[in-house]
Amino acid sequence: MKKTLACLASVMILLMLIMTSCGTGKNSPEAGFTTLFNGENLDGWVGNTQSYQAVDGMIVVNPDVEGAEGSGGNLYTEKEYSDFIFRFEFQLPPDGNNGLGIHAPLEGDAAYVGKEIQILDNSAEMYANLEPYQYHGSVYGIIPAKRGYLKPVGEWNEEEVIVEGSKIKVILNGTTIVDGDFLEASKNGTMDGKDHPGLKRTKGHIGFLGHGYVVKFRNIRIKDLSEK
Repeated sequence: MKKTLACLASVMILLMLIMTSCGTGKNSPEAGFTTLFNGENLDGWVGNTQSYQAVDGMIVVNPDVEGAEGSGGNLYTEKEYSDFIFRFEFQLPPDGNNGLGIHAPLEGDAAYVGKEIQILDNSAEMYANLEPYQYHGSVYGIIPAKRGYLKPVGEWNEEEVIVEGSKIKVILNGTTIVDGDFLEASKNGTMDGKDHPGLKRTKGHIGFLGHGYVVKFRNIRIKDLSEK
């Protein structure tokens, strides 16, 4: 009996040591990461906090609530970031469309005054003839993403966005779909032929950009590389 109890105690201590070694500090799911969404409310977020709602551990954009103007508007982190690793999960409905704004101010179209990484149902027939820089994971108007790595509509996808200086990498479900440089890609002009003053911004808010569809987000966390 004593041996059994001793073994159980040893196992419990070992488990505690493992948990401690894997721990990341307050509200951090991984080493060096900070959770941006507490699963209960939108503390730490600014923008359209009526259309974006905390529901069952998710941030859900509802474009039909009063004041949404049919798009759902934008929801931004309260804090600004420069270099970072941003991880999140998302679920798209059929024809789903949203965006991830980075280095963005709180006003203006983030695709131009900041940068926008597309969040899109690539399989939708209505998007069959888009430009390459408009599909999921692309830096809108600047860098096209590889296609074929989204999970079927209704399933959860995992994405990681790494930004260091003018370099960006987008990893979707374990596959790198973008690995480029904002400035290098646009030195001879942007792919969409439009002015993108946000390419010169090196700091700003991170946000979800509504385009009229009920898109869900969860497990949102960040590692601020500018603090290293």
